[in-house]
Amino acid sequence: MIYLSADIHHASLHTGNQQHCDISELNTAKLFLKRIEQAQVKLTCFVTGRCFLEEWADTQVLCQSDWVDIGGHTWSGFTPQIWHRICNKLLASYNGPYWYQYLDTLSTIKIIESKTGKRITCWRNHMYMHGPHTDKILSHLGIKLCSDGVKRDNFQPLPSKYGVYNYPINIIPDHEHLYHAERSPQWVEHWQKRYSWSDDFGSESYYIQEWTELVLHQLKTCEAQGRDANILIHPITMYLCDKFQCFDKILDYISTRETAWLCEAIPASQSSPAYIKDTEDTSHA
Repeated sequence: MIYLSADIHHASLHTGNQQHCDISELNTAKLFLKRIEQAQVKLTCFVTGRCFLEEWADTQVLCQSDWVDIGGHTWSGFTPQIWHRICNKLLASYNGPYWYQYLDTLSTIKIIESKTGKRITCWRNHMYMHGPHTDKILSHLGIKLCSDGVKRDNFQPLPSKYGVYNYPINIIPDHEHLYHAERSPQWVEHWQKRYSWSDDFGSESYYIQEWTELVLHQLKTCEAQGRDANILIHPITMYLCDKFQCFDKILDYISTRETAWLCEAIPASQSSPAYIKDTEDTSHA
C-alpha cells in the first residue's frame, strides 16, 4: 500500500518556495491534482486554515476531487515566527502554549468543516513540528492520525498514550532533500553549518533526477518487503524542480500499485471522527 500526501500552504505565508514561483502554491496543487486524477491515485492533502479563508476558490478545487482527502496543517504555518521562537525558547514548545495550540488546531478544523461539511480525522503540523501538547490536543479535538516527522523504519501507525495514531513519513521527503528554488548547493551548505540539520535519511540534498531514483528504489523496496509506504511530495517543489517531469515518472509507478488515503490507515475501531462540542472562541486574533 502507498499513502501519498501533499502539504499545501496559503500564499500570504511567503515561503522561500513561494517567492521563487511564478504561480501560487495552490495553483501548483491544481496542476498536481490533474495528474493525480488522471492516474487515479488517492492523495491526502494537508492544507493550512488560511487557504480556506484567503484562497477558497482554488482550495475548493482540491476539496471537490474524488481522489483527495483533506487534513489539517495548522492555521497559519506558525506565524508570526517571532512568537513561536519565543515560545520555543521559554516553553520548549514551538507550537505555543497549550491554549494557543488548541485554538490554532480548533480554528483549522472548524473552517475546513464549515467550507466542506466534513470533519477531518488526519493532521500534519507545518514543518512536522510535533510539540509536547500535540497528541493531547489532537485527541481532544477528534483527530485520529497525525503524520509528523520522518522515520524510515516505521511502517505503520503507532498509538500515543492519548489515543492519536502517529504515522511518520518513511520515504525520503522532497523539500528538505532537494536542490531547488532558494535551496542552491551554497544555501544548503550554509544551512547545514548553521543548524546541523539531518533526518532519518541523512543530511544530503540531491538534484531531482537522483532524488527520484531514490524514491522509486525505496517504494519498490517497501513493496518487496510487504510494507506500506508513507510518502510526502509537495506540488510546489515538483513544479519548481522541473515542472513535474520527474513526479510524472514517480506517479507512473504509484499508479500501478494500490493507494489509500491516510485516514484509511486508522485502525477500524478509531476511524469514526469524534463529535466534540466546542464552546470556546474559535476566532483568530
